[in-house]
Amino acid sequence: MSIELKDVNHIANLARIDISPAEAQAALAQLTNIFALIEEMQTVDTTGVEPMSHGIEVNQRLREDRVTETDQREANQASAPQVEAGLYLVPKVIE
Repeated sequence: MSIELKDVNHIANLARIDISPAEAQAALAQLTNIFALIEEMQTVDTTGVEPMSHGIEVNQRLREDRVTETDQREANQASAPQVEAGLYLVPKVIE
């Protein structure tokens, strides 16, 4: 894939970035290098290579899923102005 200076300026315009001609030229050189690297990487034969979720083999340590706190609903709702059936009642703000 090749990119031209007009493409860099168009992308900068879409991103609402004010870019000088020198900056556009530098961005063009960097993008050209990036696209060349991508094309080179796409030529690598990956047949038989399984996809990985991480670059190194790691195992996630998981803790037991259990309740560690007691139910404190009554204590939390004690200071609420209005409560009904375990729910906080608030004034209607939109009609």
